[in-house]
Amino acid sequence: MAKEWTLGEKASLLKLEPEFAVLVGLITPDSNETLAHEHMDELEFLAETAGAETIKRFTQRLPHPEHTTFIGKGKVEEIRQYIERHENVTMVIFDDDLSGKQTNHLEEALKVKIVDRSTLILDIFAARAQTAQAKTQVELAQMQYLLPRLRGLWTHLERQRGGIGMRGPGETQIETDRRLVQYRVKVLEDKLKDIDRQSQTQRKTRGELIRVALVGYTNVGKSTLLNLISKSEVLAENKLFATLDTTVRKVVFDQMPFLLSDTVGFIRKLPHHLVESFKSTLDEVRESDILIHVVDVAHPQFEDQIRTVQKTLLELGAADKPTLMVYNKIELYRERVFDDLLEPETRLMLEAELKSNMLHQFGENIFISALTKEGMDDLRERMMRLIKELYVIRYPHQVRSWG
Repeated sequence: MAKEWTLGEKASLLKLEPEFAVLVGLITPDSNETLAHEHMDELEFLAETAGAETIKRFTQRLPHPEHTTFIGKGKVEEIRQYIERHENVTMVIFDDDLSGKQTNHLEEALKVKIVDRSTLILDIFAARAQTAQAKTQVELAQMQYLLPRLRGLWTHLERQRGGIGMRGPGETQIETDRRLVQYRVKVLEDKLKDIDRQSQTQRKTRGELIRVALVGYTNVGKSTLLNLISKSEVLAENKLFATLDTTVRKVVFDQMPFLLSDTVGFIRKLPHHLVESFKSTLDEVRESDILIHVVDVAHPQFEDQIRTVQKTLLELGAADKPTLMVYNKIELYRERVFDDLLEPETRLMLEAELKSNMLHQFGENIFISALTKEGMDDLRERMMRLIKELYVIRYPHQVRSWG
């Protein structure tokens, strides 16, 4: 069952009405059942964010993905039988990327829409993109992702360019399609360069203020924290990738001004082409002076999330910046970990042990709750200290004038 794609059309694989999905994950020698379960939880959250309801999960342990169907033939048949018994299932979502050939074979076998992790993330980005820059970045990532999958996925691509000389004798449809996509990629890359030049000009006009960037895994509370610190109203939702475009606010602490920015959240298995496309947006991270790494300490795998963010920062060339680790949602951590019968002294001892472990592993930190505002005064003081240290080095006369 081949897809029909239209070049330049805003792609959204998920319909506006609710869809029902089956999730599929692979357990390889590099992972285990606990980790696979955590990945599937995140995949279900991604599906929910995109507008799909998960009704069943399938996992299979294999030494490596199958070349033609990713999972084994027996598991494909098991899923096919399940779909036949549940006619409301409209799609199967895989937790890893599929090749065009694998997608084609799976669609033929299962007779429903096949979506992989990268496609799902791109769909969410496409739905949430608001500015011209974000929309261009998303479309570029979509084109770059689909280009190597043309042969397996596309049987037709509507032509956007025509005229004499645009189609050679005997040229196949797939070659024409590939050339059209490559042309569109070049157009989008040029457009992003123009937008990036405008963004650089805007950043230069901000003067010599110290710049602080909030970074972290998606859905850890960065936008909520920005609202608290800057006393502004930025969209904050309990959904993945609520923020795509960088939001910058000017904040003043005791006569000391600085710029605070909220950036797109990171995630495991974030498509490389998506990071590439969003590099102009992530310049706000690269050009910042201080990073506030926000962590959802209530998440069972928060340490893995920290490492994912650190790896992405390393790829962006921003891993060596002064960084303050901010462990958010401490109130939810207590609800998840502490028993109601636990003595107050024991609770304090366990929290102190957690803080000590995090200090040893990831450096200077502070534990807060953006919801209850616990620790916010301490966070403000820590930020003031870091910001003032940089101002003293760069603009000592200005700092003395603040009194």
